[in-house]
Amino acid sequence: MDDIDRKIADIAQRDGRASYAEIGATVGLSVSAVNERLKKLQAAGVITGWGARVAPGALGLDVLAFVQVLLERPEHDAPFRAAMMAAPAVQECHHVTGEWSYLLKVRVAGTADLERFLANTLKAQPGVVRSHTVIALSSPKETPILPVE
Repeated sequence: MDDIDRKIADIAQRDGRASYAEIGATVGLSVSAVNERLKKLQAAGVITGWGARVAPGALGLDVLAFVQVLLERPEHDAPFRAAMMAAPAVQECHHVTGEWSYLLKVRVAGTADLERFLANTLKAQPGVVRSHTVIALSSPKETPILPVE
């Protein structure tokens, strides 16, 4: 990626509705050149998708929790990952270092929903030894924007 690709990626992640003409004016390229570069960035896996960011509260998803999970043995990893990928409440699933196996970012409507998720989805998975849940009281900063420079 050159500097122009980085600028285009930055603009695209900050404003996915920016027109090719607007992007081109910012980076000094024609509309067709911007189109071609965006296609190449997508093909290379730099840009992985397009979509709107929706406020969780507007959907009634008022509880944000981070859940650390310890799995008993490595053979439980693949089924656990598959189950977390299928769970709508799980926004992120990270395999981590340290004493825990995974870190989950979970959004639900309320604490009763969190309790149901923990009991019926998480702890129902084979190999889950224990978990530790932290509920976020507020989120002063939460962004999908990656630094491109």
